[in-house]
Parts: sequence; C-alpha cells; structure tokens
Amino acid sequence: MRVAVYYNNRDIRVVEQEIPRIGAGELLLKVIASGICGSDLMEWYQAHKTPCVLGHEVAGEVAQVGAGVTRFKVGDRLVATHHVPCNQCRYCLTNRHTVCETLRTTHFDPGGYAEYLRLTPLHVDRGVYTLPPELGWEEASMTEPVASALRAQRKVRVGAGQLVLVIGSGLSGILHIQLARAFGAEQIVAADINPSRLKAAQRFGADHVIKGDEDIPQRLKELCQGRLADVVILTTGVTPAILQGLKSVDRGGTVLLYAPAAQGATIPVPVNDLFFRHDATLTTSYAASPVDLIKALEWMQAGKLRLKEMVTHRLDLSEIGRGFQLVGEAKESLKVIIFPHLKTNNKTITDS
Repeated sequence: MRVAVYYNNRDIRVVEQEIPRIGAGELLLKVIASGICGSDLMEWYQAHKTPCVLGHEVAGEVAQVGAGVTRFKVGDRLVATHHVPCNQCRYCLTNRHTVCETLRTTHFDPGGYAEYLRLTPLHVDRGVYTLPPELGWEEASMTEPVASALRAQRKVRVGAGQLVLVIGSGLSGILHIQLARAFGAEQIVAADINPSRLKAAQRFGADHVIKGDEDIPQRLKELCQGRLADVVILTTGVTPAILQGLKSVDRGGTVLLYAPAAQGATIPVPVNDLFFRHDATLTTSYAASPVDLIKALEWMQAGKLRLKEMVTHRLDLSEIGRGFQLVGEAKESLKVIIFPHLKTNNKTITDS
C-alpha cells in the first residue's frame, strides 16, 4: 500500500509499505478520506517522532475483521478517532477525557495518510463510529474537528443573547461560527488578516468581520453598539491576536484559547484588569471525548453544519505535499482532504 511518510512540512515522501496485519479484536480500515489538520504542520510538535505517518481525521470502510469482532463487518462505513480514553482514570470519571493518559498515547497504525490502517482493540471498543447514510466521506472525515469545536463551545457555554468574537477564520474558525449560530448566539463577529477568509466567515454566518490588523476591540464596539464580546474564541495562536482577544472580552466574559501557540510562547496577561475587576475567564479546550464525537455525528446527520461547502481541495495521496503547502499558506484553501485510493498521477481531483 501507499503511505505518506512525514519528515518535515517540505519533505513528505509517498512510499510503499506492507498492509498492516490485524489480530484478534482489531479492524483493517480502508481509508477513503483523510483531512489535513493544521496541527499536522506544527513541525516542533512532530519533531520527536519523525519520520512518521500522520493523519487523524479519517473515514473509511472495513476491509478486514479480526477474530472476536462482532459489531462490525467488511464493507461497513466508519469514522475512527486516533485518541481514545481509558474511561477508568480519575480524569475520565470526572468528564475530563481529553487529558486522560491513555488518550494521549493511542494512535493509528500507521496513520491516516495511508491506503489502509489498523485499528487496535481499544479503538474498536470505543473509538469507532458507524456513519449515518446521510453523511458522505468528506463530511465524515470532519467528524473529529467538529467534535473538538463542539466540546469547546459547550465548555464556554455559548448560547442565546451572546456576542461571540471568533479571531481566526480558517477551518476551525468557520466551524466555531456555524456552531455559535446553532447554539443561538445573538451576534457573531469574525476577525482575520486574510481577506478571502473574511469573505468565507460572512458566507458561513458571521454578522460582521474585522480585519486582523485593525484595533479589534475598538471596531467591535463600533459594530456592536458599544459592546465587547461575551465569548472570544481564538483559533490562532499568534501572540498579537491573543492580546487583541484579551482586550475584546466583556465583563464576566470568557476567552477561549483554542489553537496552540508557537513552541515556548508566552503572553503578558493584565491580571487585575481582566480577572479581578472584570471577572473574566481565560480557558482552553483540547480534542474531543467519545460523547463529543457521538454528538458531532448527530449534529452532522441533522444537517446543522455546512461541511461539504468548506472543502476547497480534494487531492490524491501523491499530492499530499501540495496539500500541506495549501494549508500552510492559508490563502484560498479552507479544508483540504486527501483521498488515498484515487491515484491520479499528481493531478488535482477537484478544486472548488
């Protein structure tokens, strides 16, 4: 089978490897669609494990079933999550599954940028979900990012009557805009330095947009009758954006750091102004739990999110280098999905 071996963002080699052999309790998944996540491009984060096969936003069909597996059969359409919690530790038992030690050590074999991958018994037990017939492969491959965003918004309690500011209008930002609308936010404002992404933010539900190089809190007041944001969601980890976000939160509001920053990055926080006087909350959200994944599939099945419209590039595995370039440049691309079985001889399948 073909796999894409990652060395760095400019060196990804498509090579031949043996198809993984499965054992008892395991599944072999034929990968149909595998989304490129921005976290895959964080070289500092990947450096300790390279060379490796990345890819964790996958959907596919069962190619082989290991002994003892009764819930699934060959041909079943599935979505799988690479990180799986133990459901037994003190973190899991207090609904903090995403910091479970087991979750942080579970991975696909070899990874989602491959024609096939092996799902371990732990994955099969609690990390694999049957796809509703209403969902196509593209939407299905976005289950994990949807679930992660859904968990974050439930954590910060986005709801009716709120003014929500989303700083960063890439894939995660657009998902947060759509979810905030579905949760009943009164006004949604998006900010980004990329004009094409601001257009996308408006297309997907933002009431107002702000250029990232402007004074965001001042523009927010001008656009929203003097109000600052009840919830600020930062889908970029760039320090100037974070600082603008901290200045944009209203009294009693919440700032959510949703994206990682550069390695070793620190930010100055106005403790007295932000917390003591304004009683604001600064929080984070990482990954998704099984409950979030189930809820995400329910929302997707119900058609609450415009996912297929977010896909801008559909590429064969041989084009993965171009896919990483598109995501890294963050210009016209929004969601780039790899289809490992297309074998198109380096030609683009669809650019929409």
